[in-house]
Amino acid sequence: MSEPVKVHSVAEGPADGPVVVFSGSLGSDHRMWEPQVKPLVEQGFRVIRYDTRGHGASPVPPGPYTLADLGGDLLALLDEHDAERAHVVGLSLGGMTGMWLGVNKPDRIRSLVLCCTSAKLGPPSMWADRAKKVRENGTAAIAEAGVGRWLTAGHTAAHPEQAGYLREMIASVPAEGYAASCEAIERMDLVDELPKIAARTLVVAGAEDPATPVEHAQVIADGIPDARLEVVEGAAHLGSFEQPERFTALILEHLEAAR
Repeated sequence: MSEPVKVHSVAEGPADGPVVVFSGSLGSDHRMWEPQVKPLVEQGFRVIRYDTRGHGASPVPPGPYTLADLGGDLLALLDEHDAERAHVVGLSLGGMTGMWLGVNKPDRIRSLVLCCTSAKLGPPSMWADRAKKVRENGTAAIAEAGVGRWLTAGHTAAHPEQAGYLREMIASVPAEGYAASCEAIERMDLVDELPKIAARTLVVAGAEDPATPVEHAQVIADGIPDARLEVVEGAAHLGSFEQPERFTALILEHLEAAR
């Protein structure tokens, strides 16, 4: 685990509200969680979104990164915001980071929401190849394919401006940050550690997610004691963005139950 980096973050909502940290997917920045902010703030939560190291406005240390590095950054973020404990909502890479925290720093977690994610996402060669492609050609080269995983084809056709917004989001990620994060996923295997997670956990899957299909969510829900699984129809990988009302309702219900 390397030295933590001070990631770029945005905090909204009452200063004394329960802290909810949103951790994003590979290739995104904190803006991917925009649909969730207002509903949570209105319920009195302190919402903290951040850019993963190597993404958005956060520093880009040279890779490779490990899940422990990303978890260390999140712990440093909690310290920076004087949050002893937080609810952690993570999607994809953010969910993997949340699981790492649940296993390794259970005292810092109030509850977990794991969206469209996996405890082991192979084959490793796919991630090595993608890292190589991005280092050689930049993130613009994979932006179209990324949005193809993030949104269903129907949503992209109906909302081309949203697809364009997300395409630009991916293309703006520094190549080294994206590639080094691919390397964290390449080496990740949390399956055997899932039973160590004691936090109240909600697992949410997108019914049409090609990147982390429902079977991956089932493995997590089966592995974490008393975890609950919800499958959202009409959602691909960035389900929180494509089906914001449903994802937000599930997140809020979980947070209220854990209060």
